[in-house]
Amino acid sequence: MLDRQRIQDYRERGYLVLEGFKSAAEIAAVRDRALAIVEAFDPGNQRSIFTTREQARVTDAYFLASAERVSCFFEEEAFAADGSLRQAKALSINKIGHALHDLDPVFDRFSRGPQLDALARELGLAEPLLWQSMYIFKQPCIGGEVGWHQDATFFHTDPVSVTTFWFALEDATLDNGCLWVEPGGHRSPLRQLFVREGDSVRMQRLDETPWPGADRAIPLPVPAGTLVCFHGLLPHYSAPNRSPVSRHAYSLHATDGRAAYAASNWLQRDDSLPLRGFR
Repeated sequence: MLDRQRIQDYRERGYLVLEGFKSAAEIAAVRDRALAIVEAFDPGNQRSIFTTREQARVTDAYFLASAERVSCFFEEEAFAADGSLRQAKALSINKIGHALHDLDPVFDRFSRGPQLDALARELGLAEPLLWQSMYIFKQPCIGGEVGWHQDATFFHTDPVSVTTFWFALEDATLDNGCLWVEPGGHRSPLRQLFVREGDSVRMQRLDETPWPGADRAIPLPVPAGTLVCFHGLLPHYSAPNRSPVSRHAYSLHATDGRAAYAASNWLQRDDSLPLRGFR
């Protein structure tokens, strides 16, 4: 699928942008399904939010259980001071995660196929295993910032193998919170580990290398249908969305089955939901 130059670019930059990877019909199918999941979601007293800031402090049993479920998480700014939603539920959800690809037939079809399997192998995953899926809404006006991080922080293997497959389901722009990356930053050290100990988690600092500044970071505005692949050590970020336009995206995290998956990773699977690849 990839020519030699694109594979070399990925190795040098740590990311790859493939426009037109998904069709309008494929995108419409997962968008409609995501909205149906949100419509059926009854939060009750559940107020779990998603944030990359102070992740360990806000992580709860609902989050940990989502490893093998389809769970909805609210935006940080979705609630008023009295705990009520500031806007409709459909405009308040940050993301759906984290087993959509294994539990929902629509997302299963979107997440797998010979084209994705071939791509994963060309990027170095000889035995790809899909661990996590996330439907990300980046809601208008309240879409939260996702601070600089490396995905290997959350999916540590020895050697590092986690690779991210990020699909733009709407146009991602500078105004609505497109991805930012540090080209070549995948050659920098792993800065943090998100460590699970029983039912609690903590962020462990490994290296003091600073996150990239404006001199090293570049934005990746892309049209709907684009697939962005990036190495698990690549620093990336997205700004808050203060625009009136959402930025829906879908991401998959895969590792190589030949690498040892850390027992301290937050996301663990038991035999009731076995891991599968892209086939």
